[in-house]
Amino acid sequence: MSDMMAFGRKILSEQPFSVALGAELTVFEESKAELTLALREDHLQQNGFAHGGVVSYLADNALTFAGGSVLGPVLTLEMKINYVRPATGDRLVARAEVLSAGRTQAVCQCKVFAVSKDSEKLCAVAQGTVMIASR
Repeated sequence: MSDMMAFGRKILSEQPFSVALGAELTVFEESKAELTLALREDHLQQNGFAHGGVVSYLADNALTFAGGSVLGPVLTLEMKINYVRPATGDRLVARAEVLSAGRTQAVCQCKVFAVSKDSEKLCAVAQGTVMIASR
């Protein structure tokens, strides 16, 4: 495991909400990140689909990991998400990449897929801007 991946997994483990949901960082390299989440009953809404908040969480966190890979510690400045189909399956995978980065901000895109045994279907697309976190 690379130092970058180990660092990313440490950061994720320090996020109580991510731990509660069961998110896992599966890719973390320069300009790219991937988060996965095995779907559980408590992630679903009343129709049996993954709750939009769960899908949005994955997109947001994947965007910040991708942006953080080039800028260091970041916060989400803004994010827009389009839900393109109900998220059903065994797990969700959020794949994010940096589209453009400057000195203090990065624009990133994330695609969230619902994964079953033999299929992977796009369920949401998000775009966001992250900025360097300052205290």
